[in-house]
Amino acid sequence: MNVYTTDKIRNVVLLGHGGSGKTSLAEAMAYLAGMTTRMGKVADGNTISDYDKEETKRLFSVNTSVIPIPWGDIKINILDAPGYFDFVGETEEAVSAADAAIIVVSGKAGIEVGTKKAWDMCEKYKLPRMVFVTDMDIDEASFRQVVEDLQALYGKKIAPFHLPIRENGQFVGYVNVLQQRAKRWKDNGEVEKAEVPEYSMENLGICREALMEAVAETSEEFMERYFNGEEFSEDEIRQALRVNVADGSIVPVLMGSNILARGVYTLMVDIVKYLPGPDKRSCTGINALSNEVYHADYDFSKPKSAYIWKTIVDPFIGKYSLIKVNSGVLKTDDVLFNQHKDVEEKIGKIYVLRGNKPEEVKELHAGDIGALAKLTKAATTDSLSTKANPILYIRTTISTPYTCKRYKAVNKGDEDKISQALQKLMQEDLTLKAVNDSENGQTLLYGMGDQHLEVAASKLLERYKVEIELKKPKVAFRETIRRKADVEYKYKKQSGGHGQYGHVKMTFEPSGDLETPYVFEQCVVGGAVPKNYFPAVEKGIQEGVLKGPMAAYPVVGVKAVLYDGSYHPVDSSEMAFKVAALQAFKKGFMEASPVLLEPIVALKVVVPDKYTGDIMGDLNKRRGRVLGMNPVENGCQEIVADVPYMELYGYNTDLRSMTGGSGTFSYEFARYEQAPSDIQEREVAERAGKLENAEN
Repeated sequence: MNVYTTDKIRNVVLLGHGGSGKTSLAEAMAYLAGMTTRMGKVADGNTISDYDKEETKRLFSVNTSVIPIPWGDIKINILDAPGYFDFVGETEEAVSAADAAIIVVSGKAGIEVGTKKAWDMCEKYKLPRMVFVTDMDIDEASFRQVVEDLQALYGKKIAPFHLPIRENGQFVGYVNVLQQRAKRWKDNGEVEKAEVPEYSMENLGICREALMEAVAETSEEFMERYFNGEEFSEDEIRQALRVNVADGSIVPVLMGSNILARGVYTLMVDIVKYLPGPDKRSCTGINALSNEVYHADYDFSKPKSAYIWKTIVDPFIGKYSLIKVNSGVLKTDDVLFNQHKDVEEKIGKIYVLRGNKPEEVKELHAGDIGALAKLTKAATTDSLSTKANPILYIRTTISTPYTCKRYKAVNKGDEDKISQALQKLMQEDLTLKAVNDSENGQTLLYGMGDQHLEVAASKLLERYKVEIELKKPKVAFRETIRRKADVEYKYKKQSGGHGQYGHVKMTFEPSGDLETPYVFEQCVVGGAVPKNYFPAVEKGIQEGVLKGPMAAYPVVGVKAVLYDGSYHPVDSSEMAFKVAALQAFKKGFMEASPVLLEPIVALKVVVPDKYTGDIMGDLNKRRGRVLGMNPVENGCQEIVADVPYMELYGYNTDLRSMTGGSGTFSYEFARYEQAPSDIQEREVAERAGKLENAEN
């Protein structure tokens, strides 16, 4: 592939609801640019960007892929990001590397939750954007409805550029709103000038008015002229659009059909014309030596620096670190310094990825996106620079996963292989986390949703030939007591020669501190139990609290006091006193009104206003206590509640179905509380087998 300078590059991310047509739009762009001789289809699994076996199997994007498209003397790096919310980490990475966005909306489905989420993401990263309405070849598609809905949501910055011309249910041409001229497609895909149809005049008037309003909003002078009824010249409109689309204050709306590749040519022309290249965007980091702000600003004349925005780890093609060059020009065999890991690495060859196909290039200029192979220590969100000028860029904020399942190896002996394979998956996907919960004897896999975890399990089998089964995780209950118990236990064993003898009298009561398992004290008078056996008694308690006598859960909040006992000058031993203390603990615990404690989490749910009633009703069903509501941006409410952790299993799926996908939640552990009696009885019955094993 050719080398492109900073001003000849456009980095554009495709965003939108799952199934709105992002991948097929990228396919149509590649086809029009002459990269392919025929367009692939998502349904056939032969598109450039959906190359992963999971994507071809499931027929939607799971990973972000890069398609560099040469268009005249410009290179448009298209980042095709997943639309499904379970793969939001991939989308966040793509947005961090982009300089502009195209929000893809299906003309048939209209504005969906994913459309609004895409818009919010653009706002967060201050990305200039265009909206492209697809599916205009479908009879039920309504461009006008999409424009009206966008204006209702986002106001006068929405500027429709084109209008569809439809005849006999066919999508045959478009009207350029700015020029007020029409064009029709010929059979060979080219366009010819045409008259604006009479039936389009009303819509043209509405769209023209919307475009003029958007232009008028850009300056006081234009606003004054607009109110005085003056017309803007075509040049004035174009100039205003160039400036204001680039800073995000005007959002053009275009339309077309991906399947017919219609309307895509004008989209490509407008990307080059209106969306900013890296040379028009700012980019800052921190100089690690001087602690001063470093203005990289995609300047090719400054020292080299780059940011790793994504990692690909493939068992066949190896590891690729996808980078965006933030300053300087990267060349083959350069040596780059990773300040985070304090290591210098020789980069060897430089690649540009087209889907999953690497193409070698001699150099990458500032603002360009490429890939480096086999950087051993580098990870996603690391910064690369020169050792003389070490730069740190702000790490991308990636969503935290809250959905978890317990996983087990299907085949015994695969545990190590699974662990290594998961490490590789987690290098690629920062929203996937494997946690070893040794306390409850389980390994947990955290992800953004059930589908995310299923895809991860499927990848393990497909790529690394190891199989895991996903199950409901065990809840980390605790055991404690509510009353005081006074017990004595004598451990006596005679077996020829030395016997075993240990005798303790102890009290057990609540310590009032549920953070620590136990407090041990002794107040033995007159040497009834010699001092040298005190540590052995404590060891017995220490062992007892690991698996409680009630349901084999860890014990918390117990105060044990040794106040009396007796010993045998020959037969007593540390072991005998340890056993006596352990048995006294078990007996005393069960006499002191034992209870199960369950973990309570502080939950925050953010949903649009209209869903708050449903959410609160659902939280009540889950034994939650709603503590309050706080208004947050975009007409949403944050509901704060305390909920038992065990009631949150499957909450992600339920929340999405209740809110059409617009609700999000997060939680953190708050404290332990006494479990209701029915839950306690069920747990004790379920764990009876565990207790027997512990006894034996």
